[in-house]
Amino acid sequence: MTNFRSLKEVQQAIASSATNCTTLVNDYLSKIKADTSNAFIETFDSSALAKAKEVDEKIASGKQGKLAGMVIGIKDNICYKGHKVTCSSRILEGFESIYSATVVERLLQEDAIIIGRLNCDEFAMGSSNETSYYGVVKHPTHPDKVPGGSSGGSAAAVTAGLCLATLGSDTGGSIRQPASFCGNVGFKPTYGMVSRYGLIAFASSLDQIGPFANTVDDIAAIMQVISGKDAHDSTSSSKHVPNYTQIVQQPLAKKRIAYIKECIEHDGVDAEIKAKIKAILEQLKADGHTVEEVAFPYLDYMIPTYYVLSTAEASSNLSRYDGVHYGRRAKDAVGVEQTYTKSRTEGFGKEVKRRILLGTYVLSSGYYDAYYSKAQKIRRIITDYSDKLFADYDVVVMPTSPQTAFGIGENINDPITMYLQDIFTVLANLNGCPAISIPVGTHSNGLPYGMQLMAQRFNDAELLQLSHSLMNK
Repeated sequence: MTNFRSLKEVQQAIASSATNCTTLVNDYLSKIKADTSNAFIETFDSSALAKAKEVDEKIASGKQGKLAGMVIGIKDNICYKGHKVTCSSRILEGFESIYSATVVERLLQEDAIIIGRLNCDEFAMGSSNETSYYGVVKHPTHPDKVPGGSSGGSAAAVTAGLCLATLGSDTGGSIRQPASFCGNVGFKPTYGMVSRYGLIAFASSLDQIGPFANTVDDIAAIMQVISGKDAHDSTSSSKHVPNYTQIVQQPLAKKRIAYIKECIEHDGVDAEIKAKIKAILEQLKADGHTVEEVAFPYLDYMIPTYYVLSTAEASSNLSRYDGVHYGRRAKDAVGVEQTYTKSRTEGFGKEVKRRILLGTYVLSSGYYDAYYSKAQKIRRIITDYSDKLFADYDVVVMPTSPQTAFGIGENINDPITMYLQDIFTVLANLNGCPAISIPVGTHSNGLPYGMQLMAQRFNDAELLQLSHSLMNK
């Protein structure tokens, strides 16, 4: 099988009759079955092959959609009618969705082929893909390392060539951090740019669906299809969807670029990652862009604020999984209270329980104002400060992660170390801004790493354009 790296390559191969969608899907299915990374929980063989046949017929008649030839996997928290979705949790074991997420419907309308569901941290809670009920996902090139999380399966599948692109979700960095660890492109759109209808919620004010791919062009092609207002999601934006695919190809105007000193110079940032980002900034300056250092005095407040808010929302969102309303019911439970207790005890993993308990605590009587209300106020301060930065700059640059992928089991018993994996990524979730991780180098330890770029809300297309320029230098 040819290891296609972009939709353009696939569509050229189809046009020259070197392959077709049915052959592509069969080749990917074979590759997934031989893979040992545990990226895929399940493949949708029958529906994927049926869609491939349909797309081949459309191509033959010249009526194919924009994404014809794109074989894509979806994270196991995105609903697809008639297919299982479990958030990689025992509590939803065997659940089959009765409707499709808006992003799934839009992908299928443009003839993308959905090949299966991808492993993730349970209920998207984690930074290493070690909390899944289905087991750890291994890094696609270094199997003793983690792929990042929570969308670790989505990132690993793209790098391993198990499909062309994937969808993940990003609540505090869950697209960008695994993209950095696995060496591909991961994009978190502006909050509301992509409908969350059909995304099983973790923290509703922070969650956002976004794509993984090998190229920014493919990210733009997917964004062109999945973006836009959705009547099913009241938080989705009614703003006009720009022509991403055209904008990324346009000549790049000179940009005003800021880099956050506290992030670049942070003691925890690996020296090689730091040096590489500084070299890129110097090159941008040499190319005529304005590149300036800025301060961000609230760095130390971001992780506590994020975890107070996200766990509070998780406590509320996951309360429905009680064995009565939704979710697996404990077989030997007697009475309502025991049914709730035993079902949730058996159904949820350790990390999900930890976050539910934290969230319930910060929402409880006597602590709501001390924690949740205060975190909301700090979130506003952080967002207002970000807006001031974007009044003067087009893009802000930071590391995606302080380090390369760490070893499986290395941090799993240290929640604080694990939570600090999000130190540079949570800002874009707190302020709702678009952010992207692009691969920029390979460390001396052989592992890839990325650089993060963030823009003002709804400047997604301009952010992708700069990212495209950087990756095609």
